Amino acid sequence: MIEDLFAEAAGKADEVEVCIGEGQEIRADMRRGEITIGSASRFSGIMIRTVNDGRIGISSSDSPKRWKECLYAAIAGGNLADKQNWEGLPKDAGTLRSNTRLAFDPDLNVSSDCLKNLISGMITGSKEHDAAITSAHASLSSGTVTLANSGGLFLTEPTTHVSTSIEMIQGQSTGYEHDASWELRRIDPIAVGKTASWYASAGERGVELDTGTYDIVLSPDALSQLLDAVLVPALSGRNVHAGRSALADRIGDQICGEKIQLYDDPLDPRGSANGYWDGEGVPVRRIDLIRDGILQQFAYDLRTAYRYGKETTASAVRTGMAGSPGIGFHNLILNGPAGSVYKEDAVFIRDVVGAHTANPMSGDFSVELSSPFFIRDGELSQPIRSAMLSGNVFSLLNQVLCVSKETRTRGNMILPTVLIADQTLIGKA
Repeated sequence: MIEDLFAEAAGKADEVEVCIGEGQEIRADMRRGEITIGSASRFSGIMIRTVNDGRIGISSSDSPKRWKECLYAAIAGGNLADKQNWEGLPKDAGTLRSNTRLAFDPDLNVSSDCLKNLISGMITGSKEHDAAITSAHASLSSGTVTLANSGGLFLTEPTTHVSTSIEMIQGQSTGYEHDASWELRRIDPIAVGKTASWYASAGERGVELDTGTYDIVLSPDALSQLLDAVLVPALSGRNVHAGRSALADRIGDQICGEKIQLYDDPLDPRGSANGYWDGEGVPVRRIDLIRDGILQQFAYDLRTAYRYGKETTASAVRTGMAGSPGIGFHNLILNGPAGSVYKEDAVFIRDVVGAHTANPMSGDFSVELSSPFFIRDGELSQPIRSAMLSGNVFSLLNQVLCVSKETRTRGNMILPTVLIADQTLIGKA
């Protein structure tokens, strides 16, 4: 089919790129005490990008069999597009091609029995504390992604994914936990259930917090929300050149604490989006974005790099078969000074609500805290009834005291728990 597509496009476009995804997925839910298979389906999709005299056209379909219609729609769209500087699609994947699969688990069986085992494990773990399950979910998927272009590039990669989540309640207190990975053995459903039940039961006796300045401990969940709202978009080359990044013109500046490292490592097996090439077939490598607190570089895909005279950082990602690849990160990893994050007289913040309202230019934010606790004697002690955190994301990263050795994978980030000094918490009036 791909050969036929390129033959059909000959003489109609300078270059053609095609991405095809196919696979299967199965989901299960627990409702009213019963485990039910929510859905089982096969999925497929195709995305075609054409380039003709610097004009780029894009089209997609959920049916690869309709490739010819999709091709001509992309060509037509390109005819209407503005011309830009374009230096060509990659011709090969370099030296990083390997028989080792970085995001494929051959032991993951996309079956109802495997799903039931995941939910049963969460149920077992949830009995650790006296709380009731409100919902539980699990999903399994496997598939293949093929990327090819008319310059001779042809890459194909199998993928797998497993996810779990559970919500619980005890009185007016709720608990939630989730986990996801490309590898089944990395998921511990019993631990997921135990964590959710602990938060639901421990949060029932909440106390008030006085408005003031506190040292805070951000979990990977809370940290990922704040970074994703402000720092991640500020590191996109597209946003930098469009005037939408607070970090524009700050390469070489100290923007974080001097021991903070932030880098993208697509080859880290802990990640959920690891691989040997990016969404355009460019060989990946580790990208140091912040080293010792100093801003080193921004992320670029081919289109943005060509437009602004830069080099791609192999940061093109695809979030599905609709639309073109865009700038993103594979496995964004934060490191810092190691230490014990659970110090006395601090406030632990499990998650935040409202991070999407943060100002991406200034970095200012005000969020509601989810499952906050006082820390006493190195442990979570009294739960806090309600509070808000108000501050600035860039300032947060300048006041990091230490980070934990343990990390969690949250979306496309691999993050530690972080202790941060002197932040404003708003509690009772």
